[in-house]
Amino acid sequence: MTAKIPTHEATYARIRDMVLHGALAPGEAVTIQGLIDATGAGMTPVREALRRLTAEGALVPLGNRRIAVPRLTEAALEEIAFARLAIEPRLVRMAAPRLDAAAVATLADIDAALDAAIAASDVAGYLRENHRFHFTLYAAADSAVLERLATTLWLRVAPSLRVVCAGASGLPDRHRDALAALTARDVSALEAAIRADIAEGLAHVRQALG
Repeated sequence: MTAKIPTHEATYARIRDMVLHGALAPGEAVTIQGLIDATGAGMTPVREALRRLTAEGALVPLGNRRIAVPRLTEAALEEIAFARLAIEPRLVRMAAPRLDAAAVATLADIDAALDAAIAASDVAGYLRENHRFHFTLYAAADSAVLERLATTLWLRVAPSLRVVCAGASGLPDRHRDALAALTARDVSALEAAIRADIAEGLAHVRQALG
């Protein structure tokens, strides 16, 4: 039997993914009614989702029933960079022993979809598949605390990646290095590849803010 996802959780996930995948640009105001229309959910689950996302720092209220993704400051970016480079390499080190050949094949398929998005100048597709690659890796760590922290950090930085990746060329991607490390069962190389991937993505954001 398959349990039905509660409406409030499904609505939260839908709006969260709008933030993660670039549907909402930093500083772009949207109305609560607009989100109700976009999600097909009622007022109560949308309000609950917005309350949670505001608490996580992914959204800020503007008044007059409007909300927006906050603009990322250089100071906030430095804090996010510190936290991501501490948490995410740790997650992949924990995940590595749990990733079998089938899991590596799944990651390779995701990376192929990411490459196709880059070739098609599909920024939303790039953001979606990039997030899926990383969090497929992180899920294997089976660390609810660290994975939740990583998700919160991605909610803060992903909308800014949407802006700097316009044009979808020269986008940061060390996933092939990560896949090669997984195939070789080289945990240190895997950790280094993910660390470099994160650092290059943050450098793009830092350059845009500058």
